[in-house]
Amino acid sequence: MSLDVISVTPHADFTLDLEYANGERRRFDVKPLLTIKPWNRIASPAIFNRVRVDYGTVVWPGEIDISPETLYIDSVPIKEASELAAAC
Repeated sequence: MSLDVISVTPHADFTLDLEYANGERRRFDVKPLLTIKPWNRIASPAIFNRVRVDYGTVVWPGEIDISPETLYIDSVPIKEASELAAAC
């Protein structure tokens, strides 16, 4: 299974929407990490929003990253709009 992240979208609540090479879309909550070094350096929205994908994971300025395995294990699947409508 490929855990390579191919796209990332940051949100104001310090979560990331991740798209994986295998087609999965998942949401990762970064908030629990923001009080721990080195992630405390990305705790401002201006820095947090500068996230990018590099070599299959997410990276911020200063080469702060989170392993793709951690991103995957600690994230939750994003429900697609059609799945949510079917559940109602």
